[in-house]
Amino acid sequence: MSVSSEVQAQILRYYHVEKWRIGRIARQLGIHHGTVQRVLHRAGVPPPERSARPSRIDPYLPFIRQTLERFPALTASRIYAMVRERGYRGSPDHFRHLISLHRPQRAAEAYLRLTTLPAEMGQVDWGHFGHLQIGRARRPLMAFVMVLSWSRLIFLQFFLDARMESFLRGHVAAFSA
Repeated sequence: MSVSSEVQAQILRYYHVEKWRIGRIARQLGIHHGTVQRVLHRAGVPPPERSARPSRIDPYLPFIRQTLERFPALTASRIYAMVRERGYRGSPDHFRHLISLHRPQRAAEAYLRLTTLPAEMGQVDWGHFGHLQIGRARRPLMAFVMVLSWSRLIFLQFFLDARMESFLRGHVAAFSA
């Protein structure tokens, strides 16, 4: 949901001038509190400090962090069993949530790496390159393109149509090349 500049200005005024809390601003303007937080975050306001109250898991955090560093793929239910043997008495559902907060995150990739073996896969498509005037006929100029996934070798052949017969002839020519 996009917020108008007038609403953004009201949020900032209520927060900075009136010293209102996020929930009060959201109720006053009839918007979600996450929207208020997003506007404040974009304006450079740091997130509010949460009061840190003791948790049942606190005494076991060093063991959990050490275990997750050594075995990052270990399931939360297995870690729960290990911590339970050491005296933890909390519920497994809440424990899984807490483990997700402490689990080391993998570096995010913007794309999916595709690994293939030679001659395992290729991608095929048509490209349109306008029209040709042949006599009185106006014909489309189409390009059959095949790219091999492993070597990125490109095969290109032009056709005057995009019929199945041309598509199959393009495959035969690409495989023989």
